[in-house]
Amino acid sequence: MDKFETFTGVVCAVDRANIDTDALIPKEHLKSIKRTGFGSALFSDWRYNDDGSDNAEFILNQPKTQGASILVGRTNFGCGSSREHAVWAVVQQGFKVVIAPIEGDIPGFADIFRNNCAKNGILTVQLSSEQVDRIFEMTVSDEPLEATVNLEKQAISFKDVVFAFDVEPAVKEKLLQGLDDIAESLMFEDDITGFESQHNSQLPAA
Repeated sequence: MDKFETFTGVVCAVDRANIDTDALIPKEHLKSIKRTGFGSALFSDWRYNDDGSDNAEFILNQPKTQGASILVGRTNFGCGSSREHAVWAVVQQGFKVVIAPIEGDIPGFADIFRNNCAKNGILTVQLSSEQVDRIFEMTVSDEPLEATVNLEKQAISFKDVVFAFDVEPAVKEKLLQGLDDIAESLMFEDDITGFESQHNSQLPAA
């Protein structure tokens, strides 16, 4: 997993709440046993027409979002099933950050989706509904909207507007160091090897 570094990227804002994992990657794309090739399946039901051609009205197909690396949605993003393929599709499409608002008791993200994002190098940012409304207002223009994301400072900048965000310290550290669960475990390889050399894994004879 690559280290998360400060970057400036184009914003793609999908103005829908409750975007579930079936919308992110419909079930017909889950047949592959590989972890690659899912980027083109992201939002496929909305992204493509019945004949397979691009749906020009869907935001991801518009010129101003080409090469986008910052995805913005509404509340409860990533709800539904726990399929990790949804996160793989987001990553492989090129997104590094997903932003969603908290509204009262409604979270920005479903817990499993948010955890899967952290394990795959995606930063999830929860802002207020007013802040996300402001982002959507800035995306109305036909020109691409760019933002700079600084995880170290926990800030995201849109033109002259800057929003601070919270992130769990453990998640922040893993993203900054580029550590997935396996890489984090390997940091303790010597301790694991030492334990295994002294541990008798055999059950005592009856």
